[in-house]
This record gives sequence, C-alpha cells and structure tokens, in this order.
Amino acid sequence: MLRTNLAFLSFIEGFYQEKDFAKNITLKSFPAGFRFIEQGEKIRNIYIVKDGITKCFISEENGKDFIIEFLGKGEVVGELEALKKINCLCNVEAISEVTAYAIPDHFFFKLIEENQEFTKILLQELSTRIIQTSRRASFQQLYTLEYGLIKLLKLQTEEQISISKEDMAAYLGISVRSFNRTLQQLKVKNSFGEDDNLENLLARLS
Repeated sequence: MLRTNLAFLSFIEGFYQEKDFAKNITLKSFPAGFRFIEQGEKIRNIYIVKDGITKCFISEENGKDFIIEFLGKGEVVGELEALKKINCLCNVEAISEVTAYAIPDHFFFKLIEENQEFTKILLQELSTRIIQTSRRASFQQLYTLEYGLIKLLKLQTEEQISISKEDMAAYLGISVRSFNRTLQQLKVKNSFGEDDNLENLLARLS
C-alpha cells in the first residue's frame, strides 16, 4: 500500500556524497500537490524519493484517475520509461512535501552500464514491483472494500498524512459515492475498535 526501498535510498545517498558524481545528481524539493512527472511527456529525469509520499496514477480518457500505488522513501519513478525509451505512462504527484534525487536519463544509463551494485538494486526493485502488483491484484479479489479502506486509513495515521476521499476511491477502484457508502458501513459496524486515531479520522471524513 505504501512502497519503500531503503536499500535503494541508502545506495543513492552514499553515491550523492561522492564529489565525482554529485554534479550529475541533484536533490529537488516538491510541494504537496505538485506533479513532477506528467503522463504522456518525455522523461528527462529518473527520481528516487528521499522523503515524503507520492502517488503514481493513470488519468483515463473519461477524466477518471486510477492510483497504481503510493510511493515513499527509496522508491524510483521514471525508470521504465527511460529503459523503454517511451513517454511517461503515468503521473507522479507529491501528496506531502517531497524531496527526491533527480538523475538525468543519460547518467542513469551510465550507472546501469558501469555500476553493478546500482544495476542489481534496480533489478531487485523491478522484481519486487511485479510481485507486489500481483499481490495487490489478489488482495482486491480476496478481501472486501471495507478491509482495504481500513488499511488506507491506518496508513494515514501511521504516516501522519492526509489522503483525500477522491484519492482513496481512485486507489480502491471505486466511485466517491461507493467510497462514502463503505465509509458509513464501517462507522455503523464500529470496525475500528479502540483505535482513537482511526475514529477521529473517520469523523473528519464523514
């Protein structure tokens, strides 16, 4: 639900400190709501998240969004488009204030060709993503919307972030109307037990 890759973050932070390579990698900051990768545009930088949380989503022709995943520390975006030499498949937008390492596409390929550790971590990241995508598909088939919504609410209290109703509905693949109905069902069932943080969050959303 919130993907992180601390091994990748540790590697790139160490790499960033090396004077010979610092000029090729920049640390950028993005405010909440800023979209730093645009669907359909040419990729110029590959980003690795240092701090903050982003959402990766596809905008459909009917105007609706589908959130693929929420990405946190150490997650990389833009690498598939760079590898395939295609335009961006999705949007990536900051949910909270985000800082990220920006790697120009030409230097990204240089790292792949010359740095075995970087290549190994990147391959592990891509493999993990395939596994997690499969697990999410299974999760949505096996568990109820209510269970998925509870996990989203817990994510917000644990990370101390705010995710809009629209984004939560887009992640669950339902309409805002269906989201509100599921939210009310949770409230009636008192599904949060003694968790005051979740109760307070539910009250704000209701």
